[in-house]
Amino acid sequence: MRKLFTLLFCVVNILCAYGDDISTVRGLVHRMFPSYEHAFSFKKINSKADVFSLQSKGGKIIISGNNANSMATALNHYMKYYCKVDVGWFKSDAYELPATPPRVPKAITVKARVKDRFFLNYCTYGYTMPWWKWDEWEHFIDWMALNGINLPLAITGQESIWYQVWHEMGLDDKTIRSYFTGPAHLPWHRMINIDRWFGPLPKSWLDGQLELQKRITKREREFNMRPVLPAFAGHVPAELSKIHPEAKITELAPWDEYPKEYSCSFLDPMDPLFPKIQKRFIEIEDSIYGTDHIYGIDLFNEVTPPSYEPDYLRRVSRQVYESLAKADPKSVWLQMTWVFYYRRKNWTNDRIEPFITAFPKEKSLLLDYYCEKKEVWQMTDKFFGVPYIWCYLGNFGGNSKLTGNLSEINKRIENTFANGGKNFSGIGATLEGFDCNPYIYEYVFEKAWDIPTHRNITEWVSKLADQRAGKADRNAREAWQLLVDSIYNTKSASSMKPFIDSRPVFKKKQSKNTYAKIAKENRCLMSAIDKLLLVDSKQSSYQFDLANLTRQMLTNLFLAEFHKYEVAYDKKDREAMRRLEKEMTGIINDMDRVLATQSYFLTGKWIDDARSWGTTPEERLYFEKNARNLVTTWSDKAQWLNDYAARTWAGMVKTFYGKRWQMFFEAVEKAMDEGQDFDEEHYRCYYDQVCTFEKYWWEGCVGKFNATPAGDSKTITRELMQKYRHAIMPM
Repeated sequence: MRKLFTLLFCVVNILCAYGDDISTVRGLVHRMFPSYEHAFSFKKINSKADVFSLQSKGGKIIISGNNANSMATALNHYMKYYCKVDVGWFKSDAYELPATPPRVPKAITVKARVKDRFFLNYCTYGYTMPWWKWDEWEHFIDWMALNGINLPLAITGQESIWYQVWHEMGLDDKTIRSYFTGPAHLPWHRMINIDRWFGPLPKSWLDGQLELQKRITKREREFNMRPVLPAFAGHVPAELSKIHPEAKITELAPWDEYPKEYSCSFLDPMDPLFPKIQKRFIEIEDSIYGTDHIYGIDLFNEVTPPSYEPDYLRRVSRQVYESLAKADPKSVWLQMTWVFYYRRKNWTNDRIEPFITAFPKEKSLLLDYYCEKKEVWQMTDKFFGVPYIWCYLGNFGGNSKLTGNLSEINKRIENTFANGGKNFSGIGATLEGFDCNPYIYEYVFEKAWDIPTHRNITEWVSKLADQRAGKADRNAREAWQLLVDSIYNTKSASSMKPFIDSRPVFKKKQSKNTYAKIAKENRCLMSAIDKLLLVDSKQSSYQFDLANLTRQMLTNLFLAEFHKYEVAYDKKDREAMRRLEKEMTGIINDMDRVLATQSYFLTGKWIDDARSWGTTPEERLYFEKNARNLVTTWSDKAQWLNDYAARTWAGMVKTFYGKRWQMFFEAVEKAMDEGQDFDEEHYRCYYDQVCTFEKYWWEGCVGKFNATPAGDSKTITRELMQKYRHAIMPM
């Protein structure tokens, strides 16, 4: 009788789990595809490995999977390849479904090729997500489930936990909140790069983020995701040394030209205090957010460790792991390996190997962070057998350059499957900011599933064209094939922002983060846009593509006109210079118009979202300044970071970038009026004026901007094509 009861109990538990998975995916349908709620029937597949299937039966679309995540992936496959609908990652994205749910002509079954599908980057929480509230997070988690992501970075709300830890250790409220940076800069505080910039952090922010993270982790787990939570990496408030003078706390060197006052303090992992802090942080974090036993810790990201001696690196790594294991015996330590690429001269194999193999390999997971540029697994004998995830980065700073190489991505991923070793564990994406190339990331995550068409780029691109237009259309397919052949054929890199966003200078003064090298691609862009304009589509993805491509076309044209301006300056042809100045100013204004049609391209939305976190007028102003600062000067001292997070957004284009260009043109004109070259003295005067203006724009909160889209991108694009056709394709 007892055995029977136990058996029944197990059966009930299994059925409840199945029911929860089905309820979860039905909730997704209700939120995103309400008109199709009665079209689907969901079933569980008994499989340890991730798998899904699709078929039509009895007037229903039967979606089966081993869990909610697999069923959501199946749902997305149905939407893309049968309904021709591409669901975007922003809540503002909209789409039209076919009036009648299409049948699945032939049943299909698709298996996952890898266990882990990782998404996000610490930086994404600054460049894209700092101001999100639950409505945007809910949509985004649905998007991750649709794309089969099951290992998301989940670092929201960690400052709320640290606040409790540091308070217990004797630090007061003001000291703790001043240790943190402003919200948009928190990723670099978390990575042990900067302290105190834009502090003190309001307590209302900490409280709001704590509640938000509870909802985020709960929903992610409902979709069978394992949220990667933060843990202690040695970063402590400098004031902790007053309470624990015996502790080995050192001040790290300033990061990226930040003044010394913003340097971080680091507790040596060998110190007895380290495991105590680790244990307490994880105890509080797990009690509030729960845990899936996987924690992100990065000790030396873009900072110099106390020693590069292999023995030290082995000992420090082992000590950190042991502190983690004592706090959570089931813990797995996840690390990004960006620093192994970024500082390869220091991180040689004889240092990497002891650092990553000092504890059990099954307790470790590495992110091969920037594989489209450099696959670290190939540099390190497949990470010496430690499990790793192949990652596509694709974007730096949230910049808006059309970039990505589907053919090369396909080649590299397939090569990793063939030669990456048994410790190749998964596929991921580590973008710094959500940008203008969402389809590249969708392709990367589809490569995690055994779908043969993904190895045929031409076939995949044709289907992408159908999804973006919402139907099969010859012109859309030809446009997208042209884009993939001639535009999407470059690797991502930092500073690939449009030239219009750069601080204006002549070429001899341009620096790495000033001069954007853009191929002469406008004829191909114009041809692709011409073809898309022939498509009759109401999908928001189609409208986005027109605005996005037109932005790049105008950006390229602006750069070409500036090259002519430089030539005219060298010839002292003032008439030509004034004509070109007028044309470039017109391009700036036209770009602002087309960008205003898309919610994601609005400076006003970024600022309004930031202000919405404020509970008082003072807090709203504080959040607005922080939001403006990140996307302009980044700080007020670190000149290399100036414009690193540049955004070609409506509002900023006219009032920030446009104003800087106006100041440049006026400074050059003034020098020539005085009968002089735009020499070092004139340049320095102009440079100081620009720096003053930049700080005034974010600190004084100059300009008010629309937070809702205005205008029709197709209408404006058609108008601009007619206006600029002669400049791009002269007779």
